Amino acid sequence: MRKRTSYTLLVVFLVLCALAADVYLRQKAPPEVARLLPESDAIVFFNLKPLRAATHFDKNPVAPAPAYQQFIDATGIVVERDLDQAAFALTRMPNPSGPNGPVAFSEVFKGHFDTQRLTAYLASQSTSQEIYANLILYAIPSEGRTLRIALLDYETVAASNAPTPEQLHSIIDRSRAAASPFAGSSLLAARYADIPPFSSAWAVGHIGLPFGENGKIAVAGLQLPVPADTTFVASLRYTTALHLRIDQLTADETAAEQSAQQLNGLLTLFKNLQQGQPDPALTQFLSSIKIAPEKDRATLTATLPTDILKHLTSTTANP
Repeated sequence: MRKRTSYTLLVVFLVLCALAADVYLRQKAPPEVARLLPESDAIVFFNLKPLRAATHFDKNPVAPAPAYQQFIDATGIVVERDLDQAAFALTRMPNPSGPNGPVAFSEVFKGHFDTQRLTAYLASQSTSQEIYANLILYAIPSEGRTLRIALLDYETVAASNAPTPEQLHSIIDRSRAAASPFAGSSLLAARYADIPPFSSAWAVGHIGLPFGENGKIAVAGLQLPVPADTTFVASLRYTTALHLRIDQLTADETAAEQSAQQLNGLLTLFKNLQQGQPDPALTQFLSSIKIAPEKDRATLTATLPTDILKHLTSTTANP
C-alpha cells in the first residue's frame, strides 16, 4: 500500500513538473500568432490589449471609411475594439515592379469574432473558394491582387495576398501541428531572443522593405543612410511610459559607429526642419531620441508620448 501511494505521488509530481515546464516554455516562447506565420523576410507583431489600455483608442473611434463601415455592418467586428493580437509576415517579391508589388503580406489575427457573420461576409465577397485541410479559403480581389482568407478557429483568422496559396497553406499546416512553443519560422527562431521582454509591439527582419526607394529606406520623405534590406529589431514597451527601441544590425563595431553618426546627423537635420512646429508631443518625442553604437548594432531609444500613439492608432484604425 505504501509503495502504491509512493508511485502515485511520484506520478503526480512528474505531471506537475511537466505542466510547470510547459507553462514556463510558453511564457518564454513567441506569441502563437507569430509562430503560425510562414517563412518570410520580416515579422511585425502587435498585442493590442496593453496598447488599448495605454491609449484608450477604442473609446474614441474615428469616423470609419465607407468600405470599413460596410465591413462593420456585415460582420459586427470593430477592429479597434475586437482585435487582440496581430502578426504580419513580409515576403520580398522577385520583381518589385511586377503586378504583386515589392512585398507580399501574410497575417494572423486573434480576437473576438462572430464567425457565422464573418463567414457569410467572406463568402459574399469571394470570387472563388478552395478547400485545404478541411478549411475554406476565400479568394477576394483586393487592390489588383488576390487576398486569401481562412478562419482557423472561432478566434483566429489568417490571410495572405501572396501570388499563390502556399503561404496560407503553411499557416494552416502550422496551426494543425498544435503550435509547439518551439515552432515558428527560422527568422523568429534567430531573432526573437533580441526582443525586450514584455514588448507590446515588435518587428524583426528586413522591416524597411515596404519603405524602400532606390535601394534605401525613406521615412516621412527623408531617405535613411541604410540599405532597404538592413536587418532591424524594433520594439515598443509600456511601463510608466511607452519606450521605443530600434536596433540596426551591422557587420561590426566600426560599421555600427558609422551608422550611428550618420543617423544622428539626419536626426539633427529633421529636428531643425521641425523647429517652430506647434506640436509639443512631437517635440518631446524628438528630444527623447538617443542614437548610439552598441557593439555590432546602432541603437535608437526614445520615449513615445501617448498623444502620438493615439494619433497613429486613430489614423490607422480603418483597415
